[in-house]
Amino acid sequence: MYTLPEAQKLIENQIQNISIPDTPAELYEPVRYVMSMGGKRIRPALVVLACDLFAGAVEPAIIPAIAIEVFHNFTLLHDDIMDRSPLRRGKLTVHEKYNENVAILSGDVMSILASRLMNQAPGVVLSSVHDIFTKTAMQVCEGQQLDMNFESRLTVSEEEYMKMIELKTAVLIAASLQIGAILGGASQRDAAELYRFGLNLGMAFQLQDDLLDTYGDPEVTGKQIGTDIVDNKKTVLMIKALEHASAKQKEELTGWLSREDFDQEEKIGEVTGIFDALHVREIIEKVIREYYDQALVILKQLNRDEERKAELYNFASFLLTRQR
Repeated sequence: MYTLPEAQKLIENQIQNISIPDTPAELYEPVRYVMSMGGKRIRPALVVLACDLFAGAVEPAIIPAIAIEVFHNFTLLHDDIMDRSPLRRGKLTVHEKYNENVAILSGDVMSILASRLMNQAPGVVLSSVHDIFTKTAMQVCEGQQLDMNFESRLTVSEEEYMKMIELKTAVLIAASLQIGAILGGASQRDAAELYRFGLNLGMAFQLQDDLLDTYGDPEVTGKQIGTDIVDNKKTVLMIKALEHASAKQKEELTGWLSREDFDQEEKIGEVTGIFDALHVREIIEKVIREYYDQALVILKQLNRDEERKAELYNFASFLLTRQR
């Protein structure tokens, strides 16, 4: 059985072997740059672990896992453009290092490359695996559009926000596990249960990301702190703050949300101060724990030996405590 670190290392090594054309260099050099920036390689590692869980082998999962990672990095590349983010993993984002047009086109070719790689899945499961992949890819785009829609709205309901992060983040984590299970020969039911496990962990993962954007250490996360606040992201932190705020606090929050001319550091400090006064961090940590606990219930009921599920338990624990 592969451990999570072993699966991540396997993926990292395999990424070096991706066949990327040399010309035109302006198109493909940014692709190499993105894929060399590192990252946790969580999603492709999950494809490997899920395949190993059912097959006791990982070879059928390697190329589809790389496809998932290429697609994920494509979404990050385009997200960075839309969010105007200058840094990713402590390095310049593609649109900052090159330019926005290059970033858009390089991202486009990454999405096509991901589809070509997924087409190399074993023929017996290719149709079902590719169907899950393309459906998930569309859902991720739907989630990103909802996220952008929310920026121009003063209020977003918790239900709306949870649906958005399910689409934007959780479904790709869930699909990674489901695809890996199918590649490993799992039954349709077991693969679907692993999807549910991943969906709950994906929700916890994104909520943890929301916390880290405000409360993380930039030296650890490699990203600027407070970008969600600056960009008027209606994260669950803001939603909960508006829900629990006094009349005065709500007036201050909505004032910051509607103000177009402001000092970024002042805005981050003032909004974070209100979050602290309302104990928003503790509230969100409780929600994260609820998703985590539900994921564990699903995993416990999965029809595999507990010993073989150990790395998925470890992965769930890692998500709960991560700081980057």
